Amino acid sequence: MTIPLRVVITDYEYETLTWEEEALAQIGAEFIKCQCQTEQELIEATCEADAILVQYANITRNVIAQMKKCRAIVRYGVGLDCIDLNAATDHGIMVANIPDYGLEDIADHAIALMLTVARKIVQLNQAVHEGVWDYKLAKPLYRLRGKTMGLIGFGRIARMVADKAKVFGMDILAHDPYVDQKTADLHQVKLADLETVLRSADVLSLHVPVTEQTIHLINEDILAKIKRNSLLINTARGALVDEAALFSALKVGRIAGAGLDVSEREPIAPDNKLLTLPNVVITPHSAWYTEEAQASLQQQAAQEIVRVLLGETPLNLANPAVLTKI
Repeated sequence: MTIPLRVVITDYEYETLTWEEEALAQIGAEFIKCQCQTEQELIEATCEADAILVQYANITRNVIAQMKKCRAIVRYGVGLDCIDLNAATDHGIMVANIPDYGLEDIADHAIALMLTVARKIVQLNQAVHEGVWDYKLAKPLYRLRGKTMGLIGFGRIARMVADKAKVFGMDILAHDPYVDQKTADLHQVKLADLETVLRSADVLSLHVPVTEQTIHLINEDILAKIKRNSLLINTARGALVDEAALFSALKVGRIAGAGLDVSEREPIAPDNKLLTLPNVVITPHSAWYTEEAQASLQQQAAQEIVRVLLGETPLNLANPAVLTKI
């Protein structure tokens, strides 16, 4: 008797897993749905899996070491902070992410945060709801046309943000040592060193991954270099920003405001001081979400699992060194 392939989803918050069920049914795979909360639960759920789907669960070296026959770990989303890539490589397990499911939506959200903070929409809306009808509560406001947007990182999302920001008449500066001038010219963006971007930007938007080099990229020293009336937008990762330093800078008016879709701790702690500031707009890591983006995310993740189980390489292999071990 042939034992069916076993695919485990370690955790999920989606209302339906129809896309995954349909894709895996086509190859006769058994689909096991879990909501693992602890490392031990992860070990028990995945030890016999041929492949696993992960949303937020922390797939540590210890969890990976107990996997007897796993061929693939696929993460719903872009970031791979929750998966020990080195351990997966050591054990011959391919790891894939889904880097392009909601790019347009994240870019839209970055622009939305910029507009909301720049026009002080939240403060004015709250005042009206409280019975106060007075535009002067928003003073001072500054128009965006002619201002400079500084992008730290110039990948696909940042390029979309640049294209959208130009519609508002903004000039765009970007810092990204991995991007060539030809790419920048295509988007009518000027490349500059980090110091120049920091000192020139009226709006500073973050678009880099979290690495050892970028943790707390925005810190006290960096905030001291930013224009006094500038805005900070972060739709990338919370760990890029030292929140204590940001709070201090905002509190004393060192910068004018911030629009954040991510925080160092998620969900954000109820006592986080940033929540007390009227010049901060925070959304719950929702920039990626539209119905279209979620469907694409789930479809692509399921398709990557199917590819690996059919003996192919995933389209978005995150640990290519593993190919020498398979």
